[in-house]
Amino acid sequence: MIDISVYNVTMIMTNCYMLRDRESGRMAVVDPGGRSEKLINDIKKYGGSLDYVLLTHGHYDHIGFARQMAEMFGAEIVCGKYTDEFLSDNFLNHSEFHSDFEKIIPFSADILLNDGDSFKLGNTEITYISTPGHTKDSGCFIFDDVIISGDTLFCESFGRTDLPTGNDAEIIQSIKRLKDIEGDYKVLPGHGPDSSLSYERMYNPLMRRIK
Repeated sequence: MIDISVYNVTMIMTNCYMLRDRESGRMAVVDPGGRSEKLINDIKKYGGSLDYVLLTHGHYDHIGFARQMAEMFGAEIVCGKYTDEFLSDNFLNHSEFHSDFEKIIPFSADILLNDGDSFKLGNTEITYISTPGHTKDSGCFIFDDVIISGDTLFCESFGRTDLPTGNDAEIIQSIKRLKDIEGDYKVLPGHGPDSSLSYERMYNPLMRRIK
């Protein structure tokens, strides 16, 4: 089982998550789009050892502090195989369009995941699934009864598709894929409040339309 803490980072309130495996104490951080002193201090409070920096996709507000976080704590950067391209291209990661945001210094991931790949954080297995649409590299991390959905699925909404590599048809298929997962899961999105699959099946306008 993994304990989860949430930190709002960046001026557009990106949800960054710290994951801590309850039995082993091993830790990971998801989508550190900006520096958070509270997050850094909490990692140190729990021993200062970080295994992974996980990225749901390659937009600037999700990767902005990933390289620094990994270097600070000796962690490996883990993401879907298509995200690696975004880490070194400021057009794709959209940082070149935001004068109020520091441009991303190109970096590379340490571990690239294919759809359905799994890995362990301590004693807990985490599965990565590819959910393109918001961007071609968008994906979700699933463990226990939780889906970290990045910018694919929000509470009563879903990711915009009008940025580079966004695709309307793909977001529909990705939302359908999440809808069709058996059972109920807590949904932790890249922005906004948490939700659940059962709630989204009832109230998400796109998910309701999909058969």
